[in-house]
Amino acid sequence: MLTSKERSLLRSEANTLETTLMVGKEGVTDSVLEEAARQLEARELIKGRVLETALLTAREACDALCDALNADGVQCIGSKFVLYKKSEKKAQEAARQARALQKKAVNPVRRGAQERRRKAKEEREKRNEYFRQAAIQAAIDRRNGKK
Repeated sequence: MLTSKERSLLRSEANTLETTLMVGKEGVTDSVLEEAARQLEARELIKGRVLETALLTAREACDALCDALNADGVQCIGSKFVLYKKSEKKAQEAARQARALQKKAVNPVRRGAQERRRKAKEEREKRNEYFRQAAIQAAIDRRNGKK
């Protein structure tokens, strides 16, 4: 069930949509249901139209489609209607994109701490290498009899 705010937002999005679903004189048939289900999965929001030769009103066609597809009717004006159904495929894709953006976004405080740790590690490695070389040189000098 949609809230009035959600319905209002969907109505505004539906203004720019082209009519992609037609209900003819046979009414809501299996082929119309299949096409509506396919479009709802792909787009989530579709606009339909009931032809003049049909024996149904736009409200009746919208209600029949909503019942059959577990969709929500957004709007019925004249011979046109708008349906909405949340698509699992689109939700998964949006979640995947959000995770990708979250991975790219780095906390500046954390980035600064990571940079300081990396520089401190490089300094330790340089110092250790210097003392290692000094110990090797002292061992060589002792072996050769120098002091």
